[in-house]
Amino acid sequence: MLKHGILGLLNYHDMTGYEIRGVFKDSLAFFWQAQTSQIYRELKELKARGWVSDVTVPQKGKPDKNVFSVTEAGREELRHWLLEDRKETANSPLLMRTFFRGELPPEENIRYFEAMHRFAVEAMETMKQPPAIAAEYERVIQDPRRAVYWNMTIEYGVMYMDLLRRWSEDCMQKLEEMKHEYPAD
Repeated sequence: MLKHGILGLLNYHDMTGYEIRGVFKDSLAFFWQAQTSQIYRELKELKARGWVSDVTVPQKGKPDKNVFSVTEAGREELRHWLLEDRKETANSPLLMRTFFRGELPPEENIRYFEAMHRFAVEAMETMKQPPAIAAEYERVIQDPRRAVYWNMTIEYGVMYMDLLRRWSEDCMQKLEEMKHEYPAD
């Protein structure tokens, strides 16, 4: 999936690996995490498949940089992936882990949901930035149609994090009630 994300970004315009990492960090991180090493590993694989090419650009006083471009074969792969009739799975490590949390004491599980709640609240706070970033990308790319889709992902992320926040609050409340209803022996 990361390879298709990189192809999608390069389809907008040429970028270095560092610039791709910046886009992931600034605007895609709320729905897809990517480490710098993963991005460079994928770029190497994409180049080997002929889906991207690169040009080395010399720089004064700095190491040379490689600027990557999507090839026609890469555009075709991206298009194939986008048109793929694939049903999204409902597999959720979060829900699988929650299903079996009865094996742990309520206090431990309350801490787990408190951490989840903090994560959701912090994520919602950082999601105030992506609309501005999407607007900046729209200005650079000069294609307002694409911005509609970027904003759809931002809206999904906000809704998901709000759901996670509310759900973790509900779980903590149920666990607190359970502690009183079924005190430890």
